[in-house]
Amino acid sequence: MNITKHDIDSLNAEIIISVTPVDYDTRVTEAIKKVQRQASMPGFRPGKVPIGLIKKQHGTQILVEEVNKMLQDSVYNYIEENKIEILGNPLPKNQTPIDFNKQTNFEFTYQIGLAPKFNISLDDKHSFTFKTVKIDDELVNKYLKDVRRNYGKPVNPDVAGEKDVVFVDINELDETGAIKAGGIFKSTSVSYERLTNANAKAKILGVKKEDKIVIDINELYETAIDKSVSLGIEKEEAETISCNLQLTVKNIARLEDADLNQELFDKVYGEGVVTTEEEFKDKIRNELGLMFNADADRFLKTEVETSLVNKLNLQLPDAFLKRWLMMVNEKPLTQEELEKDYPNYTKAMQWRLIENKLIKDNEIKVDANEAAEEAKIFIRSEFAKYGQTPQEEELTKIAKDLLSKEKEAQKIFENIYSKKVIELIKQKCKLEVKEVSYDDFFKA
Repeated sequence: MNITKHDIDSLNAEIIISVTPVDYDTRVTEAIKKVQRQASMPGFRPGKVPIGLIKKQHGTQILVEEVNKMLQDSVYNYIEENKIEILGNPLPKNQTPIDFNKQTNFEFTYQIGLAPKFNISLDDKHSFTFKTVKIDDELVNKYLKDVRRNYGKPVNPDVAGEKDVVFVDINELDETGAIKAGGIFKSTSVSYERLTNANAKAKILGVKKEDKIVIDINELYETAIDKSVSLGIEKEEAETISCNLQLTVKNIARLEDADLNQELFDKVYGEGVVTTEEEFKDKIRNELGLMFNADADRFLKTEVETSLVNKLNLQLPDAFLKRWLMMVNEKPLTQEELEKDYPNYTKAMQWRLIENKLIKDNEIKVDANEAAEEAKIFIRSEFAKYGQTPQEEELTKIAKDLLSKEKEAQKIFENIYSKKVIELIKQKCKLEVKEVSYDDFFKA
């Protein structure tokens, strides 16, 4: 087998592979023998069908399959051995059709897109804005209020207020104001905060147990879906129904803020970790700092990406990449869709090249222990969404399982590399730290 590379320009090349019978005869013979061992045909015992018959029926198909396998292995091995940095994957070049029944020597050409050559150095000539949140008393108290509400205790007040949920029996009324025979009856709940109609809110506010109030169905429920789900009626009926409803109050529920005491401190941070209100607020202050650090790094990364991509303006093999994207996209892609999305794709590709260059030039590494810890951080955050904390043994087991999955492991490693690149930029480049309020922090 003879493999050569022909450079078309700095971003495009072709790999030409010449194949002769010496390259594929052994592979084809072994493949035919394998088919023979599994073949079953009338007049012959299983596995005893003559080789000649197998060749006649399956020879060409087997030849095509084995040559294609050999080509795939050869082209990727050649790229790896010669350290050719490519974008996308090699694409077969349109060429004169091959007659596998008559030809014995074949030539195949693959088009490849080459990564651009460039240099990048990080120093204080690069300047970026690093936004941080001003964690003042107002923000701490706001977060503290949320904590107290999340750990609040349920009570049943006598009178409904603005934070309450009212449990009611609902009856449909007829034109005379009487309960309609065979009409809607439903036991459900009404949240004052979720009501949008001013008249409905006014009627719910201040009700007591066993009070009866009358509300237009369209004031109580904003959409047909709301009516259907809450009242248990068909969607078609919900779209046309118009009537008054009688609500009989059966109970009132309220979630009162948890008291700011040792019981709350222990629930949030564990027994005895925090013992005073000031320590509790300091703990919250530290948590907020860690929380916003991740957002600050994310905003910094966005600025760095935009700045370096625009500054370097790396040239890409556009025609090749467009052809490759059309071929590998999971669902059919029109030319119009491709042209619309291509600028965003190129920016992402350019940043990936820059990031990989920084990783390589600065010898950034990620080991298995770092990956395991990153996986645990992700798992803890997922558990926290449901108010749960996994035990260390369970955490280790889930992390190991997560990292055994190729795609998930790749995401975790990429995330760590990305974090290390941002840390490198923070160390080597000039950062203009800008402390802003919570509201301004999330403004574009």
